[in-house]
Amino acid sequence: MEEARRVLTRLERIEALDRDRALPGDLLAEVRLLLVEAEAWARAEGAIPEAAVDAVGRCQELLCGPEIREISSRTLLA
Repeated sequence: MEEARRVLTRLERIEALDRDRALPGDLLAEVRLLLVEAEAWARAEGAIPEAAVDAVGRCQELLCGPEIREISSRTLLA
């Protein structure tokens, strides 16, 4: 349940930044974190098809680079 709250809070933050016409880099940083939190939420909900895990991993690599992927892996293993 906490994972879902994090995702919803992050979405609200992204919407607020967008309304306030934040810099693109600021929005991108929030979207990157949203991806990490969404993956954690999906894993907490139960079994995830391997194809979905692979797709999230590819998105992370394209959008976030290796540093966020590493943070995500540590978060999910904790």
